[in-house]
Amino acid sequence: MRTLCASTLIGECFVIGFAGLVAMKSDDLSMTTVWTVCGVGMLLSVLLCGMITRPGGVQLGWALQILLIASGFVVPEMFVLGLVFAALWWASVHYGRGIDEAKARWAAQAEAADTAGPGGTAGAAGAPGAETA
Repeated sequence: MRTLCASTLIGECFVIGFAGLVAMKSDDLSMTTVWTVCGVGMLLSVLLCGMITRPGGVQLGWALQILLIASGFVVPEMFVLGLVFAALWWASVHYGRGIDEAKARWAAQAEAADTAGPGGTAGAAGAPGAETA
């Protein structure tokens, strides 16, 4: 899950930066305001890459998605891009958890096979306590 979510968040970092370039053209906003808001958003998206597996990391990611969609009130194109990234975030979380579960199953199966011994069954010849002929 971490890899998929981090990839989505890094993509969002770039999109937030490009949205800042578009927002600079607005006469209603100062450059200081635009780059303060965009800088915080970009920093948050990068910091979230390291927090995904921690408690609350996914929820903070959802909060970022909501803020990205809400930025459409300043840059209308962000409504569409925000929805696209929210869908990507959902897919990253949903499919990432499935991948994590599959990896855990494979690791458990590999560990069970290792503890079963070279013959594939527990108590095989050569295992402690097994009698040899």
